[in-house]
Amino acid sequence: MVSLTNPSEVHAQDPAIPAPKNGPFSRFERMIALRYLRARRRETFISVIAGFSFLGIMLGVATLIVVMAVMNGFRAELLDKILGINGHLVLQAVDTPFDDYRDVQTRVTGVDGVEIAIPFVEGQALASGANASNGVVVRGLTQTDLLSLPALGQSLRSGTIDGFGEPTGEPADTIIIGSRLAAQLGVTVGDNVTIVTPRGSVTPFGVTPRIKAYQVQAIFEIGMSEYDLVFVFMPLAEAQAYFNMGERVSGVDVYVEDPDRIGEMRAEIEAAAERPLFSVDWRQRNLTFFSALEVERNVMFLILTMIVLVAALNVVSGMIMLVKDKGRDIAILRTMGASRNAIMRVFIMTGASIGLVGTVCGFILGTIICLNAENIRQFVSAMTRTELFSPELYYLSRLPADMDPTETTAILLIALALSLIATLYPAWRAAKLDPVEALRYE
Repeated sequence: MVSLTNPSEVHAQDPAIPAPKNGPFSRFERMIALRYLRARRRETFISVIAGFSFLGIMLGVATLIVVMAVMNGFRAELLDKILGINGHLVLQAVDTPFDDYRDVQTRVTGVDGVEIAIPFVEGQALASGANASNGVVVRGLTQTDLLSLPALGQSLRSGTIDGFGEPTGEPADTIIIGSRLAAQLGVTVGDNVTIVTPRGSVTPFGVTPRIKAYQVQAIFEIGMSEYDLVFVFMPLAEAQAYFNMGERVSGVDVYVEDPDRIGEMRAEIEAAAERPLFSVDWRQRNLTFFSALEVERNVMFLILTMIVLVAALNVVSGMIMLVKDKGRDIAILRTMGASRNAIMRVFIMTGASIGLVGTVCGFILGTIICLNAENIRQFVSAMTRTELFSPELYYLSRLPADMDPTETTAILLIALALSLIATLYPAWRAAKLDPVEALRYE
C-alpha cells in the first residue's frame, strides 16, 4: 500500500499526481482554480453568484472612477474659471486713496513668481436691455489688461476687444458682456445697454442715480454661467468717471505662476507694494465653496467604496458555496497528498481571479466613460429630453472629467485588496476540511 503521508513519494510512484510547487502557485493549483471558475451544468447557481460578484466589482470600480474623475474635473474647471477672472491675490488700499496704483503695479510685477498685476475699478449696477434687466458687476480694465486675463482673452464669442477704450485714456462708451447676460437682455454686438448705478452725481437734493447707455462691443463666454451672466467689462477711464473714482482704483489683482504658493508669496508681494494695503487671496475668498467641494468629494469616495465592499461580500458567499459543493473533491485531493496550503491557494486564486478581472474591466469601463463624459451627457439629455448638469445649478456649461493617476491607482488597489481579503475565509474553510468526514458517506 502506498503511504499518503509524503507527497513526494506519491508523485514518485504515480506520475499523474503533480509534484509539489516550486513557485507561488504551481501549475496544478492554477489548473484546479481555472476548472473551478468554469461552471458545469449542475453548478449553474454558483456560476451565477460568481457572475454577479464580477459585475458588482466591475460596476463599483467604474462608478468610483467616474464619480471621482467628475468631481476632480468639476473642481479644476471651477478653479480655472474663478481664477481666470479674479486675481490670485487682491490688493486694496488702506487709510489713503489708491491713486498710486501704477507704481504699486510696477513694483509688484517685479516680484519673482508674479506674472501680471492688473488695476481695476469695480462696482455694482443694473443693466437694462430690450427685454429685461439684471444686476451686474461692472469692472473697469484697460484693453491691455483685459487681453492678459487668462480666461477672457480667448473666450470671445462675437465682436472684438481691439479699440476697447481710447488710446489717449479718455472715457469711451463701450462695454463687453457675457453671453448669458446678452441672451437675457436680448442684445447683441452693436446694441445699446443701459447701465444704472445709485452712485451718481451729488446735488443739493442728494445723490441721484447715474444712468448711461453703452454700446456692446463684444460678447464673451467663459463657460461659467455665473460669470457669463453677471460680469460687465468697461474701459478703466470710463469706469473711473462713471463711479466717481477720479484717479483712484478699487484694487489691484495679482496673478502668480503657481496659485497654490500664494500663501508663501503673500508677504513678499505686500512688502513690494511699499504702502498700507489689505490683501485677500483666492483661498480666503472661496474658502466655504472649495471646502464644501472637498468634503463632498471625500464623502462620495467613502460611500461608493461601499459598492465594491458589497461586491466583495458576494465573492465570500459564492466561494463558501463553492467550498461546500467541492467538499468531496477537496477530500480526494487531500488524500492524494495535497497540503492544506495548496488547497487554500487554489481557492484564494479562484476568488481573487474574479476580483482581478472585475477590477480590470471596471477600470476599462470607467476610463471609456470619463473620456466620453460630455458626449454621454448630451446623448442622455437628447434621449430623455431633459437638461442634465444644468449650468444654472452647476455653474459650468459642460460635464468635466479629470482622472487623477494617483487616485485611480488607489481605487484599483482598494478593489483588489477587498477582493483578496474576501477570499481568505472561504479558502481557510476549504483548507480545514477533514477528508475523513467529507468521504464518510461517499
